[in-house]
Amino acid sequence: MGLIKALIKKDDLIEEMDSFLQDRSGFNLWWLGQSGYLLQWNGKRVLIDPYLSNSLTKKYLTTDKPHTRLSELVVQPEKLRNISVVTSSHNHTDHLDAETLMPVLKNNPSIKFVIPEANRNFVTDRVQCDVNFPIGLNDQRSITIDGFTFHGIPAKHNEIERDEKGNCKFMGYVIEFGGYRIYHSGDTLWFDEMVTILKPFQVDVAILPINGNKPERKVAGNLDCKEAALLGKAIHAKCVIPCHYDMFEFNTADVNEFAEEARKIDQPFKILMGGERFYTETGKSK
Repeated sequence: MGLIKALIKKDDLIEEMDSFLQDRSGFNLWWLGQSGYLLQWNGKRVLIDPYLSNSLTKKYLTTDKPHTRLSELVVQPEKLRNISVVTSSHNHTDHLDAETLMPVLKNNPSIKFVIPEANRNFVTDRVQCDVNFPIGLNDQRSITIDGFTFHGIPAKHNEIERDEKGNCKFMGYVIEFGGYRIYHSGDTLWFDEMVTILKPFQVDVAILPINGNKPERKVAGNLDCKEAALLGKAIHAKCVIPCHYDMFEFNTADVNEFAEEARKIDQPFKILMGGERFYTETGKSK
């Protein structure tokens, strides 16, 4: 059985992204696999939690927790240019991958790097950058970079962990730009204050994991298919895009189950293939 095919990949994907650089009708969002996305708006690009290597497959190849890849790699990280901001939501390698981030940082000399403040030393050691280079966020804090405002949202993976200064180690971000708001949760379970925190943002798109929380996997868990649909409904998200599936054989979910759960409660959603574009045009998402 071969890898799950991307809709569009490699140079073809780069050409498509470039063709929309001058688009001013809304925003474009491409799924890069796992929890990784490229957001493009007003000629600017934000790279969200990219994992564009086989580093985890190589690391765990001979262990009792093999990370067997399910989907094609959609693009090589060194091909990504004109990136204004790259994010990491937490320290797990599929959200903080040196093999992805180091070429991205090298090829985008003006790039800014948004991370949870609690993870500064770990991050700079992993990607071999100056300790003062990343921009650290915490919950209830915001920063504006190149027209994008990043609001820090706590994440529970599997707990809401904080350092000795009270800074969150696991985070999500609401990214606000041009009247739009995208919530990228990072890896998280549902927690009591979540809906109260997120509802005021009136999120246009909520990007939520669906792989669930199964202790037998021996990794921290996430929302499952039903919870992701229900969270989208609870915060009045105009659209939910599911993620964190079809990357590793041992830690995935059936996206059709998510679609069924979302339809039950009339929660709008969009399922993307690898490399597929989600976009807005004249106020409508597609």
